[in-house]
Amino acid sequence: MRGSCLCGRVKYLIQGAPRQVVGCHCTQCRKSSGHYVAATQVENQHLQIDGQPNITWFQSSATARRGFCKNCGSQLFWARLDSAHTSVMAGTIDGGTGLRMDRQLHPETKGDYYSLPDIEIVDQSSLKKGQ
Repeated sequence: MRGSCLCGRVKYLIQGAPRQVVGCHCTQCRKSSGHYVAATQVENQHLQIDGQPNITWFQSSATARRGFCKNCGSQLFWARLDSAHTSVMAGTIDGGTGLRMDRQLHPETKGDYYSLPDIEIVDQSSLKKGQ
């Protein structure tokens, strides 16, 4: 599975099976993406990134950071600071993925201009670290 930013200066390869897509409606995800975030996740050892010098990492909270292309601004990655996993924005994957959104987080902070997808809502406290 391959993907890239809009300008192509950052490209990545996912080896192995990524997690299904999770939708997050939290305020940070909405502000960083302009909508809600839809992301898959992979173990760091299975993510190969080409163009690392073109990534700007922004520490968006005390526990996580977001990776953007510093040329075109595409949001590509999200990662907990102490995790062995990286979330990859599903919209940056090239071609078909075979993945589907199977759960969503923080519906209480969703925008008022859209309806929630008809899928499971996950209580954040029930998630295991790295999922």
